Amino acid sequence: MDLEGFAKRGLRRRDPDLEAKLIALIREVKEIPASRAEILARAVIQEARVSYSPRGDVFQLQMVGVSMGDFGVGSRGQGDFYAHTKIAEVIGKTGALIDSSQLDDSGVVEAGSRYIAVTVDGMHSRLSDYPFLAGFHVTRAALRDIYVMGSRPVALFSDIHLADDGDVSKLFDHLAGIATVAELTGVPLVTGSTLRIGGDMVIGDRLTGCVGAVGVSQKLTPRQDARAGDVILMTEGAGGGTVCSAALYYGWHEVVEETLNIKFLVASEALLERELEIHAMTDVTNGGIRGDAKEISHTAGVKLVFEEDRMRRLVNPRALEMLDALQIDYLGVSIDALLVIAPQEEARAIAGAVRGAGVAVDEVGWVEEGVGAELHIENRVDDFSPRFRESAYTPIKKAVGQDAQRDVEVMKGLVDLAARRAVEKKWKFVERIRNR
Repeated sequence: MDLEGFAKRGLRRRDPDLEAKLIALIREVKEIPASRAEILARAVIQEARVSYSPRGDVFQLQMVGVSMGDFGVGSRGQGDFYAHTKIAEVIGKTGALIDSSQLDDSGVVEAGSRYIAVTVDGMHSRLSDYPFLAGFHVTRAALRDIYVMGSRPVALFSDIHLADDGDVSKLFDHLAGIATVAELTGVPLVTGSTLRIGGDMVIGDRLTGCVGAVGVSQKLTPRQDARAGDVILMTEGAGGGTVCSAALYYGWHEVVEETLNIKFLVASEALLERELEIHAMTDVTNGGIRGDAKEISHTAGVKLVFEEDRMRRLVNPRALEMLDALQIDYLGVSIDALLVIAPQEEARAIAGAVRGAGVAVDEVGWVEEGVGAELHIENRVDDFSPRFRESAYTPIKKAVGQDAQRDVEVMKGLVDLAARRAVEKKWKFVERIRNR
């Protein structure tokens, strides 16, 4: 519960009952006397009032009227994809070999004769009440991002934020989930940060955070290197945080156990141990294969073609049964599978290495000249573009829907405006600080 945001909204509306409402909200969460809640409420209002409109242009933020929810940011669909292209524009040109402009999940810099890959992943927001699962799956996701860059992970780091009323057991349970993956893979968790969400201004027991990873390599497999004529191979997958959330919030709790594995990491390690020519790799993460196909096509300037029946066979049967029963499109959610794009002549050796590690794999498509992606289902060809949001995999997501509720082109124009203003502000302060 964000007390500061509530207070500032009340001040904006000139709500005469703001203090009384804050006292009630605080006592809803904290079992404290009314006198103590009154002291806290007044302090919140005092801070909110003096910081509501601070002096100085560094504080200025011109709202454009498009919320994160409106535009589907973080929902791994077309809106999120567009927002990430704008993020790259705000960051601007960098000296990195691979940065956010290429839409890979890891960035890469050169260090002597080696490449250093760095990534960070946020824990799944719906796993706040299940800290171990949140820690396990976000750690595995971070390691996936390093492996698909052709790098071997060497270190993990974490950032944990637990709200003021959260029991400390959540902190340690979350760390146990991270440490479980670290133990299974031999990649050490070396540093991190532990904070409260919003300090004293956010009450409740919500947990959030992220895990990052660092890897090293002497060659890379970025998405931009996919080429026409390549084949696409995919490993088996049982899902991660997304499938966990669907199982938890629809009551298919036994499916969660299926997600607790490191098969993706084992398959990736097996490929690194062999001298194989691989052009690009990616993990089938949030947004599903639909989202990955769009990003690869955009980055590499090629067309991807997939065979649905071959992909379906690689999804964990229990997870797939649940997704089908709940009418959740498995092609639009994370299934924790590895996509490998490589020359046709390497396909057999790649498959052999993965199967030798005990992980199922199959050839599921190919790369052509052109743009976009298409899906072959039996005797027809379907459009394979992502929806505005990823597949709705919980009851609340189904209630929100997968389609935009406002005119997308109008919102894009406003998002463009917000990004332009951010770039202008960046350069304004770069020049100001340089010229001091």
